[in-house]
Amino acid sequence: QVQLVESGGGLVQAGGSLRLSCAASGRTFSSYAMGWFRQAPGKEREFVSAISRSGGSTDYADFVKGRFTISRDNAKNTVYLQMNSLNPEDTAVYYCAADRRPNGIVVRTPASYDYWGQGIQVTVSS
Repeated sequence: QVQLVESGGGLVQAGGSLRLSCAASGRTFSSYAMGWFRQAPGKEREFVSAISRSGGSTDYADFVKGRFTISRDNAKNTVYLQMNSLNPEDTAVYYCAADRRPNGIVVRTPASYDYWGQGIQVTVSS
């Protein structure tokens, strides 16, 4: 079992930046691939980015490529999402998630993730 707590969200103007953090409990953080998802009002939860257990492999949704960067610090049990050049379409609740499958392959499917944080609001004003 792992508990995930997101932080770093808030209100930012278009063109601005935010860095989300997701702190995980427990001593097995490095055994989880991690992902970030988001959900806007009236929309389904969608994949944003994911990172492998070692951090050596990453994946991004097309709509964030070149703007967002995922990283992790296994010593701190934390995964990050650096978000630059934000636009109003990025407004959503952002969730981090942990995938405990032993193959460690980075995936985009929410159902593949076993643990979820409570989510944090990101609002981008125009």
